[in-house]
Amino acid sequence: MSDRLYLPERFRREVDRILRAHVPDMEVWAYGSRVNGMAHEASDLDLVLRTYGLEPISVGRIEELREAFRESNIPIIVDVHDWAMIPESFHEEILEDYVTLRRAASAVAVTDSID
Repeated sequence: MSDRLYLPERFRREVDRILRAHVPDMEVWAYGSRVNGMAHEASDLDLVLRTYGLEPISVGRIEELREAFRESNIPIIVDVHDWAMIPESFHEEILEDYVTLRRAASAVAVTDSID
């Protein structure tokens, strides 16, 4: 994970473990205060999931991931979004500053990261 992710190492490892278990086939980006340096101890972690073809992700799969974060030892809220389901204006905001946490399992990258 990038050094630009403002999250203690033990929680970074837990985030990575959960992502590997639940969305190994998706690219995952972090954005918001945990990336731009404006985070405080209780700031949430904002994540956006991107499938290889940028297709929508099933609600059930997103809920399973959210539940895994809720049940984890990570003491902050992890907010998960589906890239295909958020407004284009939100895409533009995320593209200004994000960190790639996981690359899609596919050999073809969805896009290049700014990190």
